[in-house]
Amino acid sequence: MSSDGGAFPRFDVAADASEHSYLTKHQNKAICSPNISADTHKQIMREWRILEKHLPDSIWVRVYENRIDLLTAAIAGSQGTPYHDGLYFFDIRFPHDYPNSPPWVRYRSFGFRMNPNLYANGRVCLSLINTWVGNRTEKWNPGDSTILQLLISIQGLVLNERPYYNEPTLGVLPRMFSGDKMSNVYSEDTFVLSCKTMLCLLRRPPKGFESLVKSHFKERGFEILSAMMAYRSGECRVGCYGIGDGGGSSVQGRKGQPPRKFRAEIKQLVPLLATAFAGTGASVGNFVEQLAGEKVERDRGCACFCLSFLFSSL
Repeated sequence: MSSDGGAFPRFDVAADASEHSYLTKHQNKAICSPNISADTHKQIMREWRILEKHLPDSIWVRVYENRIDLLTAAIAGSQGTPYHDGLYFFDIRFPHDYPNSPPWVRYRSFGFRMNPNLYANGRVCLSLINTWVGNRTEKWNPGDSTILQLLISIQGLVLNERPYYNEPTLGVLPRMFSGDKMSNVYSEDTFVLSCKTMLCLLRRPPKGFESLVKSHFKERGFEILSAMMAYRSGECRVGCYGIGDGGGSSVQGRKGQPPRKFRAEIKQLVPLLATAFAGTGASVGNFVEQLAGEKVERDRGCACFCLSFLFSSL
């Protein structure tokens, strides 16, 4: 499911690029990179026009009036994937000889590695930007490739349903040997990291995207918590909540009880996210009370067992 981000424009020009990954590295406050030629400037303006006209409703871009060689993109995770309902931020820089060289891309990871192509240090490995293996048709083509194509590729090919298989060294051989089980575990870990990323974004939203973060999680908070509870109980496999008839309560891909570690992590995250979502004005239901009720029932069951054992011993 895409989000319209409330009234947040999908494309806009911003003034403050101070948090941009490449600005902090290069500390260059000129109007643009001093090595940008007139031809590259023209190509960047062309990219702006393409983005302004053709961005899908689940991707938002901010370019910078004083640094035209920089832009920041927010991508919403797609339904049917462990990234669903999350927001993922990427900083992009146009090199001085763009488009002859591909753009530079860094992911704002918060120190989490939730995909074989997205490293904890922010490195993005993708054949389209020549940082990953691929055939000629998959690599950057100065005549045809665009930033829009790059963003859509990240959303569809990187943040996908089965990220475990993005890495050939992880995916090809294990697929023959319980690969699906390993993929499910990877997706569970990915979803946990996605939830932690949500917390980081809510606590310190990227500059210029504050209203997007607030409106997005106000709209999706209840469904995210509902999905967390469904995954924790084993009602459906991670990524499958809400898939089917289009209703938020539908469940698909039943898989039994998930690992104890996953259940414990979700139990810890639910109250934290519920509090953060409530701060946006989202409805958060009674999920925290449900988890507290589980402990009461478990303690009651333990007490009954002990009493039963005691009386049977008399």
